[in-house]
Amino acid sequence: MVKDPPARPATARIPAYVRELFWDIDRRCLSWQKDRDMIIGRVLSHGGWKSIVWLRGMTTPDELREWFYRTRGRSLDPQRLRFWELKLGLPHRTVDRWIAAMMRGPWHRRLR
Repeated sequence: MVKDPPARPATARIPAYVRELFWDIDRRCLSWQKDRDMIIGRVLSHGGWKSIVWLRGMTTPDELREWFYRTRGRSLDPQRLRFWELKLGLPHRTVDRWIAAMMRGPWHRRLR
């Protein structure tokens, strides 16, 4: 069994290509330690491959799974949720429930 690489220290610097994803906040105040959940969500929902690779170096698969359970993948569209379901081994029925709840929300109802 291959072990996950250790996560980087909480004081690690956030690279410019990740900071660019945060056009709506003051990027100078962005901190991995205090903004971890927001950074994970933004990278997973809007980041490119380079950002995903960086994130995978900052977290372990278990930490990402915990983020999904805690947030129910709320910032991701159904396609990205399905991708991470497969990549991280998330239970299919659980992801089905998250997607169904998302589709009942007002944002998605406007498309019907």
